[in-house]
Amino acid sequence: MRYSDDLIRDVISRNNIVDIIGAEVRLRKSGGSYTGLCPFHNEKTPSFNVSETRQMYYCFGCHAGGNVITFLMTYYNYTFLEALKYLADRAGIELPEEKLSEEQQAESRHRSALYAALKEAAVFYHYRLRSEAGKTGLRYLRERGLTDETIRHFGLGYADRFGNSLYRHLKEKNFSDQILKDTGLFRFEEKSGVSDRFWNRVIFPILDERGRVIGFGGRVMGDGKPKYLNSPEGILFNKRKHLYALNFARTARDGYMILCEGYMDVISMHQAGFTNAVASLGTALTEEQCRLLRRFTDEAALLYDSDEAGRMAAQRAIPLLKDAGISARVVELSPSKDPDEFLKTSGAEELRNRISGADDAFLFEIYRLKEQYRRSEPAEWTKFQHETAVKLAGIGDELERMNYLEAVCGRFDLPLDAMKRLVAKQAASGTPAERYRKPEKPRNGAAGEDEDVIRTEKLMLAYLSSYPEAYRATKDMIGPDDFSDPLMKRAAEVLYQQLADGNVDEAALVASFTDAEEERRAAEVFHTHIPVKSAAELDRAFTDTVLKMLKAAGELDLRKAANGDADGLNRYIAKKKLSETIARGTPLHLTYKEHQL
Repeated sequence: MRYSDDLIRDVISRNNIVDIIGAEVRLRKSGGSYTGLCPFHNEKTPSFNVSETRQMYYCFGCHAGGNVITFLMTYYNYTFLEALKYLADRAGIELPEEKLSEEQQAESRHRSALYAALKEAAVFYHYRLRSEAGKTGLRYLRERGLTDETIRHFGLGYADRFGNSLYRHLKEKNFSDQILKDTGLFRFEEKSGVSDRFWNRVIFPILDERGRVIGFGGRVMGDGKPKYLNSPEGILFNKRKHLYALNFARTARDGYMILCEGYMDVISMHQAGFTNAVASLGTALTEEQCRLLRRFTDEAALLYDSDEAGRMAAQRAIPLLKDAGISARVVELSPSKDPDEFLKTSGAEELRNRISGADDAFLFEIYRLKEQYRRSEPAEWTKFQHETAVKLAGIGDELERMNYLEAVCGRFDLPLDAMKRLVAKQAASGTPAERYRKPEKPRNGAAGEDEDVIRTEKLMLAYLSSYPEAYRATKDMIGPDDFSDPLMKRAAEVLYQQLADGNVDEAALVASFTDAEEERRAAEVFHTHIPVKSAAELDRAFTDTVLKMLKAAGELDLRKAANGDADGLNRYIAKKKLSETIARGTPLHLTYKEHQL
């Protein structure tokens, strides 16, 4: 549901950002704001600044910034609606309920009943594990080294040998057969009746990122087949779109996620302190899972099995992660076969060392390529060098390409000068090695946008928000339509309306952006430092920014005229004359004050 801007502003205004952030970050008052160590990157000198006046935060180190909603979204990985509802509850504001059609209401009730049934099933399985009937499952988990706290934390359970004990339990809780059928936990047969899908299995509840039970995985006790069984696809459960233990890992503060292959690997990792570990659900990593992961990190460490199947899985995962904007490292676990075994034999500290020293995805791919060729055979080794050059030529950034070239030559004892020439030849020939290219972050500006123009537009917005007379001096010269960068234009539209109403609210302006990256960029605008040391210097700097804005806006008008805007040429001529007048006269004036956040 999309709530009104007025309601969002009211929720924000009723929650002091200093109180919200101060609960997680030790803040110290400094002038008109508060400072502390940034919670989003490691630092020793405080560069994190919280403005109670503006109700915004900004880090001059990592450039994280925004309002109270942005902080909750970034720190706790909340969605926009989750953050808004949290703040509304905290302020005692009741959010209006979305008006649904009868069909939508029926669907909502059905989904709520499914969540309730699955939660009750998880409780049933967990208590069954602790009963006499579950001693086989409990013994297995303890033999795998899991503590009672870990078993409780993950809600692990047991499906006993009785064919319909869960069905009878849920019927006693008054769930209908239609709801139970849609949970995927039962088999409805015309001849044999209803039976539980899981039996004689240790149960792993599968939760979505918000902590709601959506399905189950089961590990058979004994030699039955299949060894692992998952809930079938259904209304709530799609194994391609979820990651095991993401509900816990989303709040980790490690700066990256760990990808494992199985439930037990993840659980062992969490028990050892690696609470940022997740796993795909009985299938190879999918595009949907990578996009989900990208909401919480842009870096992943792959801890897949050390056998050939695990290496192949890592190699398949790398391009999917790249496409989602996630850089990957591949952790070498040998001689152990998986993370669980590594922890038991080598310990958590050694695993941390392996992760920190792991090769990135590109070097892993070169190692995998090397395994196909014998160095003792000159012809084969030449092929390896040519294939390596193709991959290196596919790296778009020149400095990054050179760094990898030197690293590869050093590790594999390749002739650096000869490889440089070979890579240059491959690059000049236009070899399509796109799949090895590090994904570029999409630009938020218009295609071909001049970075100087974007900086000018950012400065103009900073002047307008910081100095009331800046708007009065330029409102007849410059308006929102004169901003070419899409994000700056949207910010200008809101800011100009606020200025016209006489009530600048930067936190509310930032809240108008629901995309996290756009919120960060918008917040950065209002923390732009204006480096002046005197009144005269301020006037010259402001006048220079206005002249640059008029020039860029005039060029934008010319482009619009070329595309059929009849008034574009007239606007261009007017801006050109105005620029000449300002340039010949005295600088535009602003009231000098020490620039503060």
